[in-house]
Amino acid sequence: MEPPVDRAGLPPAQRAAIAQAIAEQRILANVIRWGARCEPPRLVVDVIVQDEYTHDVILDYGGGLHLVYDTT
Repeated sequence: MEPPVDRAGLPPAQRAAIAQAIAEQRILANVIRWGARCEPPRLVVDVIVQDEYTHDVILDYGGGLHLVYDTT
């Protein structure tokens, strides 16, 4: 898995907290289960189909932030 890319310019502590939270996510099922366990839940808000095999999955992280997963 590639390290997360910070396109929002987050403070280092927040960026580190997100990186730690998603560190064990290897497959999309891990992402969905993690999001459902969060309080409040971090739900999929959109899936953008790039091609036959690639999709961008967008989760609402809260506070105006979203996590975008490039999945194949």
